[in-house]
Amino acid sequence: MNKEYMRMIVDLKQSIIQSRYAAARLANKEQLLLYFKTGKVLSEKIAAERWGVKIVEQIADDLQKQLPGLRGFSYRNLMKMKQFAETYAVVPFLPSVTAEIRKIRNRNVKMETAEYNVHFFSISFSHHIVVLNKCKSLEEKMFYISQAASQCWSVSILEHYIDSNLFFQQGKLPNNFDKTLPEKLKSSALMVFQDEYLIDFMTPGEIEDERVLEEKVVSDIKHFIMKMGQGFSFIGNQYRLELAGEEFFIDLLFFNRHLHCLVAFELKRGKFKPEYAGQLNFYLNVLDEKVKLTEENPSIGIILCKEKNNTVVEFAVKTIDKAMGVATYRTSKEVPKEMKGIMPDPGELVKLL
Repeated sequence: MNKEYMRMIVDLKQSIIQSRYAAARLANKEQLLLYFKTGKVLSEKIAAERWGVKIVEQIADDLQKQLPGLRGFSYRNLMKMKQFAETYAVVPFLPSVTAEIRKIRNRNVKMETAEYNVHFFSISFSHHIVVLNKCKSLEEKMFYISQAASQCWSVSILEHYIDSNLFFQQGKLPNNFDKTLPEKLKSSALMVFQDEYLIDFMTPGEIEDERVLEEKVVSDIKHFIMKMGQGFSFIGNQYRLELAGEEFFIDLLFFNRHLHCLVAFELKRGKFKPEYAGQLNFYLNVLDEKVKLTEENPSIGIILCKEKNNTVVEFAVKTIDKAMGVATYRTSKEVPKEMKGIMPDPGELVKLL
């Protein structure tokens, strides 16, 4: 086959894919608008006629009789549609989203009204229900809607990021980025790294030893990358550096496509100590001198530890000239601080049983 023919086949393939994607997006938008309209009718009728929620069960049965085999309009789904419509009744979908859009801009999420509309209609109803049930403020809901759409998150990934409080964690990582990173990278770096990471594929007992923690992260690297955020590619663990005949090893080394730089993670099982910053600064110096490519941005380091005092972190990194931050990690199986002392310790509970 000649090149012209193969080019035509490639072009046709791309056109078909784009057309299917556009059709799917339009179908999803129509479905969301139908669900919104249905929920709005239910909400208004229930309020005006003072119907009880039992009427929704009757409506679901009658719709099934009128349209045998109808799917997606069960009592449970109709109640979700009602919730969907009531939540977004005050937020016009198409022309403007006014004050809430401005709030999102203030959080360094650059998103115009038209872009928000695209994001809103790009995710499924299942995504929207997760957001409705797990998020409180409208600003938080809109943040996760835009992220789920732009990053193509599945429902399970969306749930993970909400459970790990991404909305509240972004921009709060103690760091020295303001003094060490180029202006164009400062805000991006703050949005890429979190103050706390939820390592929910591990149990508390598995993170008592730093090497076990590292091995577990590497064996579940797909899960770890998913929890880290946007654009990370894994390079290796115990990444070897050689300097003046001596060997040094970085716990985990990544490359971030959005920041276009190497990212070194040092894992610490206990509380942050100031000397950790000096060690990481040394690694970053060697990375930039020996490993970083000319076109790449300066390397960034993250110390991932069990606990930290932000004031100690601030003093430890304030005069260091390499970009770094200090985050903590937790497992989903840990007892929340507010519950400690109320519920028995898991280990003690196991012994009792």
